[in-house]
Amino acid sequence: MHASRFAAAFAFSFLCAGAACAAGTGYHVIDRISGPDGGWDYVRVDEANNRVLLTHGSSVMAVNLATKAVSSFGPGQRLHDAMPVNGGAEVMVTNGGTSTVVFVNSKTGQPVATVAAGKGPDAAGFDPKTGLAMTMDHQGQITLIDPKAHKVTGVIEVGGDLEAAAADGAGKVFVNVENKNEVVAVDIMKKSVLAHYPLTGCEGPTGLAYDAADKLLIAACSASTDIVDARTGQVVQTLATGRGADGVAYDPKQKLAFVPAGRDGTLSVIKVAGGGKAAIVETVQTQVSARTIAVDERTGRVYLPAAKYQPATGGGRPGIVPGSFEVLVVGK
Repeated sequence: MHASRFAAAFAFSFLCAGAACAAGTGYHVIDRISGPDGGWDYVRVDEANNRVLLTHGSSVMAVNLATKAVSSFGPGQRLHDAMPVNGGAEVMVTNGGTSTVVFVNSKTGQPVATVAAGKGPDAAGFDPKTGLAMTMDHQGQITLIDPKAHKVTGVIEVGGDLEAAAADGAGKVFVNVENKNEVVAVDIMKKSVLAHYPLTGCEGPTGLAYDAADKLLIAACSASTDIVDARTGQVVQTLATGRGADGVAYDPKQKLAFVPAGRDGTLSVIKVAGGGKAAIVETVQTQVSARTIAVDERTGRVYLPAAKYQPATGGGRPGIVPGSFEVLVVGK
């Protein structure tokens, strides 16, 4: 996942109307949990250990949700994703700097195994049908890994800059291809590409979620969000969401999708109704830079890393204001 998603894109589509928007959801920033300075990428909720995990520069930051205590483990280079595996007993960390995946013991934080994985593994994912984990990279490869055996079992050549993936639970996985503005469907067991779904009204798709009840994909783009029929690949709706999304989270219990906008500092809350219709029911003020996201389905709370930035100098990236990194907690 890239460090920023600030490219503008045209937003097409209907916004929620009248009563739906007026009702809202009650979501707002309810807490801020400070952490050490540094860049970040994906964030996940580790339900088995009641914590939030996020890759934070050269280590994984863990937030205990009961105590709000912050700790870190798993030093590496250009870490991107930290995904709980094996029932929460281990964490699979994608290490872009060394093109490896490191499995870490969840209790001790100590490395258990290191596996070579593609060309700069970025996002991670899991297919419950086969029990295989996967990594996506920006060289167009999905690397399949047996998380119990800590072994690569195959590679699927997709092509393009791969971002987040979502599984349908029946052996099919969908992955966003950022530089081609498409979703690609793959068969994990056959290790083959099934179809390419063009994303109309979308520029630079990053986050991807799957709504199993409605067989819908929710693809977050630079300034819009596409709702896609996962069976046909047809874009059934495009919603105008904020600029700079780098993720999406979906809560099946509430049938709500959450799309962060790192450039605008907002969070679009999308209600998926019967028949696959979706509408933005709330736009929550968060913070500029809050671009990646995870939802805790147990509580409905949403977690977004963020920091304040200094003005850029000399054409380089702006630096983080010391002491400003925190995890925003959005809830009711």
